[in-house]
Amino acid sequence: MRRALAPVLILVCAAAEATAQQPSPLDFLTGLTEYQQVRTMLRRHVNAQALRLLEERRRAIGELGGAAAVEARKAYIRERFLATLGDLPERTPLNARLVGAIERPDYRIEKIVFQSQPGFFITANLYLPKQGKPPYPAVLYPLGHEPGGKAYPIWQQMLGALAKKGYVGLTWDPLGQGERVQLWDTAFGEQRLSGSTMEHTILGVQCLLVGDNLARYTIWDGIRALDYLVSRPEVDARRIAVSGNSGGGTHTAYLAALDDRIQVAAPSCYLTSWEKLLETIGPQDAEQCLPPWIAYGLDHADFVIAFAPKPYLMLAAIRDFFSITGTRQSYAEARHVYSRLGAEEKLAMAEADDGHGYSKPRRLAAYRWFARWLKGAEDEEPEPEVEIAAREELNCTSTGQVVTSLGGETVYSLNRRRAEQAARSRPAFSVAEMRRLIGFEDSRIAPAAQPYGVIEREGYRIEKWVFETEPGVTVPALLYLPAQGGRMPGIVLADGRGKSAADGEAAELVRSGAAVLSLDLRGMGETRSTEATKGGEWNRFLGDYDNAMTALLIGRPLVGMRVRDIVHAASWLEKRSEIDPARIYAIGRGSAAVPMLHAAAVHAPLSRVGLDGMLVSYRAVVEAQVHQQVFENVVRGVLRHYDLPELAARLAPRPVWLIDAADPMGRPLGKSAVEAAWRAAPEVRIVRRKAAEPAARAFIEMMR
Repeated sequence: MRRALAPVLILVCAAAEATAQQPSPLDFLTGLTEYQQVRTMLRRHVNAQALRLLEERRRAIGELGGAAAVEARKAYIRERFLATLGDLPERTPLNARLVGAIERPDYRIEKIVFQSQPGFFITANLYLPKQGKPPYPAVLYPLGHEPGGKAYPIWQQMLGALAKKGYVGLTWDPLGQGERVQLWDTAFGEQRLSGSTMEHTILGVQCLLVGDNLARYTIWDGIRALDYLVSRPEVDARRIAVSGNSGGGTHTAYLAALDDRIQVAAPSCYLTSWEKLLETIGPQDAEQCLPPWIAYGLDHADFVIAFAPKPYLMLAAIRDFFSITGTRQSYAEARHVYSRLGAEEKLAMAEADDGHGYSKPRRLAAYRWFARWLKGAEDEEPEPEVEIAAREELNCTSTGQVVTSLGGETVYSLNRRRAEQAARSRPAFSVAEMRRLIGFEDSRIAPAAQPYGVIEREGYRIEKWVFETEPGVTVPALLYLPAQGGRMPGIVLADGRGKSAADGEAAELVRSGAAVLSLDLRGMGETRSTEATKGGEWNRFLGDYDNAMTALLIGRPLVGMRVRDIVHAASWLEKRSEIDPARIYAIGRGSAAVPMLHAAAVHAPLSRVGLDGMLVSYRAVVEAQVHQQVFENVVRGVLRHYDLPELAARLAPRPVWLIDAADPMGRPLGKSAVEAAWRAAPEVRIVRRKAAEPAARAFIEMMR
């Protein structure tokens, strides 16, 4: 039981905390009544856009007519679904091998290794009944994120029970789990990251850069697993079901929507609705998010609709972290479509008053559903007991890891190759295509700005401003103005740490005779989202993951949104009477440098560009096994069209300075490494600062 602290101690701690957390006077929104919720601004903004798109979709589903309209919708779902993946690999020989077996009285477990792509090994267990007469109906069993992969006890329980009931079952280790950890530390003999969801998302970010999704690999593993399953003489290929829980429920929904060989589907603890996901737990790991899914007018119910009118059982937990309300919404939508096809009896939903997992009530419901639609029978029998094997008994490799036993490919190596292919076939750079990729829309409205006071300092003053760069988006800014009059150059400065952290550089620049407009781009500085400041491994590696992923799902990457903030502010600065509009310069620091570079590409008045601590290239993220704090700057499919050096080269003859370019872990690179990465932009000046040399010195030199 948690004990309460003594009142005096509470007061002391509260006072100490208040002292420690005194905001900088440069972060002025906290003192303004109307901006008390600014930390949730970005989430509210991206979610509102998502909800508008989802409402448009909901109306379209409600207006679906008869069978022809449903078939057209199904074709659209599949076409858009495949577009989110990038494409699917070619079918190649499975090269399946039986590497061992476990005998049980009623069934046999075969340990299988096959290749879903050349050199990309899958470790699988096949459960074969010993009673009854083959060919048997079969269940494809994708797995969730639980530890141990295919050896997790609940999976063994259900697959063993299915075998005792006369079904063949095939399961395999998902990426990052069981014997298929992709980022394996050979020195320590363990996974480099804390778990499979983190590994999935680190890899997923790299896939997005080449226009793919991690689900391209996980789905293809499932399709090839099905290829293997139907190749077995014991299996009746006309009677195939798919079922899994959590991440396995995700892949049940995916595979059923894409592979016509599947005749019955029963996902557990996955299907909800994007509306409820955004209202509750937010986007999940990489393969569960398919940008730009929401912009395409799709939702969870579309997975079910794509399968209609075949038998579909939605298995749900009332106390799941996947909202049961969203599950019921999706069920109602799918039922509307099934009714249009006269197939209401083929769609059902089974709820249990429990939490996340393939619990016994859901397993029993699945057994009944499979018996009805695969055997034309009823199954009211209790679940048989199953002997649970140790993980090592079910392993298909000698070391327990593919990477140390078999070697071969990983998602990392395959995706690197995809990036190389994309670079070789990249079309000529197009500003219009770049604008489309980042979701940038020109704003023709007059910039809206409100003043909030002045801070006087020796030799200059700081005006406090708030821009509304689009409805509901607040961008606080500080305008540093020198005491001397006359027309002066204007600098638009954005620092990923926020404007208060950039005060030292801004002060040096204003003393040099320039006006400086220092911005907190949306989701930075004072407007940094609450979710992005919780700490822990997720924030360390992925930053503001929820909002960045939602932005990708609605087709408006954060890069493009932040470009709008910059262009809006620059347009306002150009109109100030003190400013020489022919001398408007741009400086982006840290994570704000990538948006600043893109802003310069769409806004010609930014006549000189300084980029300090910028990610050296998108390609470097694909080349590195691990990266951190780059996700907010991801543009889906960017490497099929351009990289940062090519973008900078397009700014010529405008001067561009690249200062202390960083690797994907945020560490400054040596000058020679940067020069090698930036061969496509010979006009760019590459600078490596000396230790303790202030960044402002390079910026001042750039302005000369």
